[in-house]
Amino acid sequence: MPAIKRKQSAAALTNGDVPPLKRRSSARQASTAAAANVNPEINTEIFDAPNASRASPDNLPNPAIAPAQKSVNGARSESPLSEAPDVIEAPKRKKGRKAKTAEVNGETDAAPKPAPKKSRTKKEPVIKAEEDADAASVLSTSTVASKAPKKKKATGEAGDPEADEEDEVADPEELKAAMTRPPPVNSPYLPLPWKGRLGYACLNTYLRASNPPIFSSRTCRIQSILEHRWPLQHPDQPEHPTKNRPDHTQPADEALGKRYLENICLANVRDIAKMIKWNERYGIRFLRLSSEMFPFASHQEYGYKLAPFAADALAEAGKVIAKYNHRVTTHPGQFTQLGSPRAPVVENAVRDLDYHDEMLSLLKLPEQLNKDAVMIIHMGGMFESKEETMNRFRENYAKLSQSVKNRVVLENCDMCYSVHDLLPICEELNIPFVLDWHHHNIIFDKTQIREGTADLVTLLPRILATWTRKGITPKMHYSEPTPPAITGQQRRKHNPRVASLPPCPPTMDLMIEAKDKEQAVFELMKNFRLPGYDTFNDIIPYERHDDNKFADSAAGQRKIAKGEHIDLIPEEDIGMGGPEGRVYWPPGMEEWLRPKKREIVKKSPEEEEAARLVEEKKKEKRKQAAAKAFAEREAVKHGTPTFDPEDDSDVEATPATKKAKAAMKKKAHEKAMKLAVKAEAEADAAIADDTEPVTKPKARRAKKVVKYESEDEE
Repeated sequence: MPAIKRKQSAAALTNGDVPPLKRRSSARQASTAAAANVNPEINTEIFDAPNASRASPDNLPNPAIAPAQKSVNGARSESPLSEAPDVIEAPKRKKGRKAKTAEVNGETDAAPKPAPKKSRTKKEPVIKAEEDADAASVLSTSTVASKAPKKKKATGEAGDPEADEEDEVADPEELKAAMTRPPPVNSPYLPLPWKGRLGYACLNTYLRASNPPIFSSRTCRIQSILEHRWPLQHPDQPEHPTKNRPDHTQPADEALGKRYLENICLANVRDIAKMIKWNERYGIRFLRLSSEMFPFASHQEYGYKLAPFAADALAEAGKVIAKYNHRVTTHPGQFTQLGSPRAPVVENAVRDLDYHDEMLSLLKLPEQLNKDAVMIIHMGGMFESKEETMNRFRENYAKLSQSVKNRVVLENCDMCYSVHDLLPICEELNIPFVLDWHHHNIIFDKTQIREGTADLVTLLPRILATWTRKGITPKMHYSEPTPPAITGQQRRKHNPRVASLPPCPPTMDLMIEAKDKEQAVFELMKNFRLPGYDTFNDIIPYERHDDNKFADSAAGQRKIAKGEHIDLIPEEDIGMGGPEGRVYWPPGMEEWLRPKKREIVKKSPEEEEAARLVEEKKKEKRKQAAAKAFAEREAVKHGTPTFDPEDDSDVEATPATKKAKAAMKKKAHEKAMKLAVKAEAEADAAIADDTEPVTKPKARRAKKVVKYESEDEE
């Protein structure tokens, strides 16, 4: 393949503008520099939003895909306004001062926590008050889960769905009740041959590991946005964490901070088209768009409208979606609750729904695809009672705009609300009902239905009618619990992949909510030979042949500078799996997506002993060298030369050579000693005769002159 020049990326540098190219600077180098601004592998201020790697918005993030951000000083909020972390770092706490009351999203903690006392024991991680409630809960509960069982909330509020880790010790009574519950009764029906659309949520694990990464959930901290209101110290050069930072000596400009955020948003939108094309190649035609595509868009203070800055980019993405007839949906976070008794929470929820509606509307999809672009929400917490919560939902739903009402659909949850709780209100308010098969097996009305899929099949006609009444294509969610899960709380955790299909109609749009994302869809395709199963193959462990990682490296850039030929992958083929479609990684082998880590081979006992002896010899030599240096310093201090007959710096010299060198050194040492003694005697004689004293160095120099004169006379 002939060498090609990569087109200059539309992603701008920090503060929005791509600097002019210097002499002999290629367009490829400019593209690499421009993309560095929104690449989390290069720019540490850009990172993955926590919800994107979850199996669903109310699930635990997958740290293997998107590592969690560190946080301290925690406080939870019932409504984070946006699914991205909302962080403004506070100044460091001074010694002796009490902690101020932390404010999160406009809500204040009841009382400040006292400063922790110093202890030698391992400290528990502390969550920042400004951190997103989702991330804070995940980090805090994941540490203490294995130590003590988490108490359930009396209100039944759906907190972090997977706050408890696998190794949490369940309550003995709860464990006993779970083990003795009646076994589930499942339907034997399988929807084969499959004619529907399978989908995954938000993030593609293969594309996320590409170079550069391709994903639509980049985010940052609010502090980073505020920091970039100042121009760079060197505006014509790329931003650098230490060498080229915002210059606070210049006046701040809000437009610069806004442009910084818009660049992140536009990078997210541009990658949607790439993800859709990737899905089309491998037979996946259903995608849940990330709610974090526009960070802080629904924030109370820093929120913003998507038009006009993102209108064109979203319309371009919509053209690609419409071209391949793919379905896209969204799932606002677990804190979008219209049934909350707290007015601020409801206001936040309405603002978040308006943001999602604007994002979907700006895609400019054809009529049916636009109808099918729904927004899935939960009823939320139970608060005083289910009936009172649902009454508040009715009141607040009536106040929503018609555009939002056209998109809102309700899903049964795994904490409070079952199918029998929500189906009547959906029929009453003309809201489509999303059946989550996995949630049903955790929360169901035992007086009307049994656990499993068999009895639920009888309700499918009523469920499907809520969709057809509004002319929207039905969709359902499917996932499975992890194998060791026993209690209801443990079964909330989603398995990385699923092994079967639910007894739904074969034309259903089925969202697979699993942590392995598109790989879970591939697993179903392989197991049941579904359409698209023959389009992909296993990846080569730790190797990628569909990106330009080497060309972008320092070694590759040196070769390019020397004029050497390097085959470059065209932009449209980056991350596509190559001609063989190597995009599938087996269960548990996600590490194959990245270069192999350096392995430290453990030495055998014999090798360890040999290494220990070598190290001891080195230590002994270092001690001898230090002792010799000390002796030489002392000798210089007292004016006495030193002689070490064992000194032997040449380890390769023969014994005869060593002996000769030792003799020469000994002779020189004896001669120097004689001169020193003679000089001291002359100095003493001068003092005794009351003559001008002669210093030792002068005496030595005088002796040398006499010596040279005597040699000339001879």
